[in-house]
Amino acid sequence: MNAEARGGRSAQLKHTGLRPGWTTGACATAATTAAYTALLTGDFPDPVTITLPKGQTPAFALALEELTAGPGGAVAMAGVVKDAGDDPDVTHGALVRSTVRRLPPGSGVVFRAGPGVGTVTLPGLPLDVGEPAVNPVPRRLMREHVERVAAEHGGTGDVEITVSVDHGEEIARSTWNGRLGILGGLSILGTTGVVVPYSCSAWIDSIRRGVDVARAAGLTHVAGCTGSTSEKTVVSEYGLPDIALLDMGDFAGAVLKYVRRHPVARLTICGGFAKLSKLAAGHLDLHSARSQVDKPFLADLARRGGADATLATRIATANTGLEALRLCEAANVPLGDLVAARARDEALSVLRGAPVAVDVICIDRAGVVVGRG
Repeated sequence: MNAEARGGRSAQLKHTGLRPGWTTGACATAATTAAYTALLTGDFPDPVTITLPKGQTPAFALALEELTAGPGGAVAMAGVVKDAGDDPDVTHGALVRSTVRRLPPGSGVVFRAGPGVGTVTLPGLPLDVGEPAVNPVPRRLMREHVERVAAEHGGTGDVEITVSVDHGEEIARSTWNGRLGILGGLSILGTTGVVVPYSCSAWIDSIRRGVDVARAAGLTHVAGCTGSTSEKTVVSEYGLPDIALLDMGDFAGAVLKYVRRHPVARLTICGGFAKLSKLAAGHLDLHSARSQVDKPFLADLARRGGADATLATRIATANTGLEALRLCEAANVPLGDLVAARARDEALSVLRGAPVAVDVICIDRAGVVVGRG
């Protein structure tokens, strides 16, 4: 890695203590740059340096390189192993390959999906149906680097780029690609080229793409769910198809803010009682490291629902949100419904008048509905 890239990482480390990494799009760009250079010169640059959208110039070591002659002309392939830094990314360690061959002048740059890279099968994504799942920013980066290599070494810049990821189809089973209609493998992602540890940007981007796909399919009802149990609940309640299910996780705010800008007629929010009590209290990030169950808040809600002072004190000092719920159930105080109703009100507040009807379902750990709002 060159001095500029080292400096960029050092600056980030001072603020986070975590090591950033590189997106699959950055890896594909590096592999493409090396392969096209070899196609024109006979030599693979190793390491190969690229320029990212924000100006960083990281260098990537090549894990594979191959230059072969064929009946249609020479073909070059280079491979880069993805380093996601300290982010818990399922694609960390994946081998990203780019195979480049010349096309007739005027053909431009054509992208193909190789093994392990998915194909778009549903509308609503930023790529047409039938296109390889190589996102717009990585495509732009690869085109820019092909142009630079062509200018430096006398090429035309007319090439076919086939991007593949070893074991990508297997890795993709741990992503939301199937639900988004991306079949056969992974997406080649990245808007900056840099993976910021625990930024959760990929998760939030999947939420947004899920809304886009649902809207493009003409769906009028989607559900933001905190996990697989809440997904099963809304499917049982409403019979929603897979593409209507948004894997919200802890990111209630991401769902609400995106639906505010891209409305769907009806949004159901379904999740565990404790998580949704955080939304009811005004938290939009429901992760335990970033928001906590507010038991005094629950005690105040319970008072409004008929709890006496003794019960309210027990709720305020309960060990968990679930304990508070059970105390109220024993006293016939509808805390689950009160939390669901307040969570709905908070959601509507974030939606700021967008034409979206909201309902909220709270469940316990067994998936039993304990509140509706």
